[in-house]
Amino acid sequence: MLRFEVSVEDLLRSRFALSPAMDLCSLLRSLAGQDRPLPQAWATRLLPAFERLRRETELNAALALHTPQSGPNFVAPPPRGLNQTWADDLAMIRATPLEAARHEIATTATGPSARDPHVRAVLDSTDAVSRIAEAMDQAWHELLATDWPQLRAICERDVVHRVGVIGEHGWATTIESLHPSIAWQAGGIEIGHFPQVGTVHLAGDGLLLIPSVFVANIAAHLEDPWPRTLIYPARGTAALWGEQETVPQPDALTALVGRARARLLVALDAPASTSHLARSLAMAPGAVGDHLAILRGAGLLVRARSGRSVLYRRTPLGEALVAGSG
Repeated sequence: MLRFEVSVEDLLRSRFALSPAMDLCSLLRSLAGQDRPLPQAWATRLLPAFERLRRETELNAALALHTPQSGPNFVAPPPRGLNQTWADDLAMIRATPLEAARHEIATTATGPSARDPHVRAVLDSTDAVSRIAEAMDQAWHELLATDWPQLRAICERDVVHRVGVIGEHGWATTIESLHPSIAWQAGGIEIGHFPQVGTVHLAGDGLLLIPSVFVANIAAHLEDPWPRTLIYPARGTAALWGEQETVPQPDALTALVGRARARLLVALDAPASTSHLARSLAMAPGAVGDHLAILRGAGLLVRARSGRSVLYRRTPLGEALVAGSG
């Protein structure tokens, strides 16, 4: 079991962030068969481009740095906040000093793929960082960039939901809601069935929390240069995983309000804006706005301003309709 000792100061300094680079690394590991298998539809769509990139770029060198559990920090640098972009990550990757990269390469590139002569030549070259960064940039644009707005919206909605839980129920409830393996015990966070065992003292620095669309279980960063970090599955990602779909499409509700409005009503298990709903459900913003107006007029939704955003949530009638049709 892994335990984080958490003080009041740690809670005040804990924060959320998004990491495009980390999700790209997770996707690459899945495509290479090193991580959670992708659903068939995703694999069929992405594998041809992935295999071509392995032939035509230095992507194999980047993959050689990864194990199913971990990878080097320089290809997935710590994110600074919720506005992190792939351009931010790529700039940080390219700025990695060669000696720092070589130290991580020596530590992580120990598997059979790292012994391939061409891969070894790339890893040992003086321009290894720029070559790996270029391969990852091409992988981003060909494998993930098109889907990222939708995936990012899911992560943003997750953060909105978690912040709401913190405000209503406190940190203990929020932390325990991240994953069934997490428990809040005696002022600390305990993660059962975790590969690493021991106690981590946050020492007033707080905890970085990152929702991910690709991880299935809790992951953690425990060593510098990362802050102490928990990576957890974002809410709403099951709908992306084909046969693992868990978001209901209730027939009775669809018959009552129509398929598109039923999707929106079901998706609003946490408050969300028009733009978040449009991105996460891959719908046109104008159409989403029209459907939300109709659902609101029917008494199924209410809306309220939160900062610069207008968030919609289900009314008790809306909740009853969704619950009764599941």
